[in-house]
Order: sequence, then structure tokens, then C-alpha cells
Amino acid sequence: MEWSDSWRGAFRIELRAEAVNLAWHGWPVLPGTYPAGEQWAGRDGVEDDGPIPVHHDWQERIGTKAEQVATWWAGHSYSILLATGHGVDAIEVGADLGRRAAVELRATGIPVPIVATPEGRWMFLVASGGTVITDADVKHYGRGEYVPLPPSPAQVGVVHWRVKPQICAWQLPHADVVREALVQAADSVGVTDRAAGSVAGYGLVAADRS
Repeated sequence: MEWSDSWRGAFRIELRAEAVNLAWHGWPVLPGTYPAGEQWAGRDGVEDDGPIPVHHDWQERIGTKAEQVATWWAGHSYSILLATGHGVDAIEVGADLGRRAAVELRATGIPVPIVATPEGRWMFLVASGGTVITDADVKHYGRGEYVPLPPSPAQVGVVHWRVKPQICAWQLPHADVVREALVQAADSVGVTDRAAGSVAGYGLVAADRS
């Protein structure tokens, strides 16, 4: 993705504003590397894969306040990375399964923030904890991991919201709610049931600001 200097400057301001807003709501965000031709820049030299945290000690920076977060995006168009396992986890699936699960969630009246990548992956953001989902097409990101958030740049396109957290009043469901929706979505097309259980009793909680 090639950008002019003026466009990059405007995009950096947008990234900075979004990172500060996320941090203000208690989401642990970090600056990540950004596309530079076919590689990723922003760390020491360039990397073949990305995005990854800019800071080597990124785990020690989790929970940084919004005021400090604002300074990280002062000079570069860094990606926005969410450090999972600290109030917010992410459940990643393919776009087809993600769309069907989103329909199931809408039918139950439970809003869930959803992120989509240009590579065709959907991520459902949930409260940390709950049942860890393991499946060939499902990845549960927890402590010690991270995922990109909008409007982070990719090699082609940008990461974007399918459902913004504002729609959900910044509330997150337990992972089991999304797990059940994925099971129902898989069953709706004849895929073998890979899990069991009920969502009865699961509620909505805000991200832990600690």
C-alpha cells in the first residue's frame, strides 16, 4: 500500500484518535508495525511479517493511559494492536462462518463488536475468560497475544469494523455466547456440532480497566 505524505499524515491522525478513544474505554492498545512495500516498518529495520508490536517490552506497556497512548502515534502511522487477555479477548473465524454467527447473534439480541480484515477473517471481541474455543477454523486470542483493530493498514486494504463497539455501548459478551453462536451457525449448514452447552445465564460486562 503506497501513500502520499499528506494522506499518511491524515491517516496517522485518524489512527491516533481511534487509539486514544479505545484506551479511554479501557481497551489495552499498543502501536504496531505498518506496511512498507511488501514488508512491515516501525520497529528495528523492517520485518517480513506483521503487524507486530513496535516495542519489544510491549507486555509491560499493557494498560497505558490514554494520555501516553496519544504520544505513541505522534510521528508514525502505526497499526493499532489490542493486547488480548486483559479484559478483551478475540475469537477469529473465516468470513463465511463469521457472517452466519453474526446473524445468530442478531437473532438473540446480543450485540458483539466485530472486526474484519482484508484477508477475509472476522474477529468477535469478547470479555476475557470463558471457554477457550479450539477448532481448525477458529482461533481464540488470549493473554500474551494481540490482534489488529480498525483502522489499521494491511498490505491491501485496511482492517475495519463490521460492528463498532459503540453499537454495543462498549459492552462485551462472554466468550461462551459467541461460542454458542458459532455452533448454531455451523449446524445451520450441516457442519458437525463441535461443542455443547447453553448460553443461559451469560451476561454482558465492560472491559476491565485495571
